[in-house]
Amino acid sequence: MRGQDRDFFVHESAVVDEPATIGEGTRIWHFCHVAAGARIGRGCVLGQNVFVAGGAVLGNGVRVQNNVSIYDGIVVEDDVFLGPSVVLTNVINPRAAVDRRASYEITRIRRGATVGANATVVCGVVIGRHAFIGAGAVVTHDVPDYALMMGVPARRAGWMSRHGQRLVAAEGDLLRCPESGHRYALLGENLRCLDLAEDAPLVDEEGRRVTGAWPYRPGTENAGKPGEG
Repeated sequence: MRGQDRDFFVHESAVVDEPATIGEGTRIWHFCHVAAGARIGRGCVLGQNVFVAGGAVLGNGVRVQNNVSIYDGIVVEDDVFLGPSVVLTNVINPRAAVDRRASYEITRIRRGATVGANATVVCGVVIGRHAFIGAGAVVTHDVPDYALMMGVPARRAGWMSRHGQRLVAAEGDLLRCPESGHRYALLGENLRCLDLAEDAPLVDEEGRRVTGAWPYRPGTENAGKPGEG
């Protein structure tokens, strides 16, 4: 795994057990442990002290910050962000004296979702595409696409755009991202972006990764452009 011909980076203090699948351009930093059988996609970043179990799956472009463990049964789709010290588990009723390895729960974090620092995701749930879990929240049930979840237990506090901005009211029943201008609408029970295909990459006009114009601040609408609020 530390051969010079590989197309990913592993820090000398990290441990990668073979066989593990690691995609091109992925970077694995200090004191990480990737177990045999783990599958990690292209262009991922694993911060310090990250553990990836043999039955875990990470898609492409995943960002995992420091001190996160991703256990068997956890599926992390493309472009997911896991903040520092996020807690993920795979057993709903653990006992030291009972072997639960045959009954791991499946937790799926879908494409583009964000899980904030110190948030806890109770096993067996699905976090929807581009959902945004606030720092310190405790997720106990499935989360809709684009939902902004806060609190203990986590409840929906609004909707977030693919750019990570809280959606604001627009014409009619539409919602708008104050950064990109993209419009969103509820179609049945599902929120969808009207101006960008769900699977389209988030890139600028020249095909480069977008750069955020200004940060989201909890409790604000971010309705204006930079300098207007």
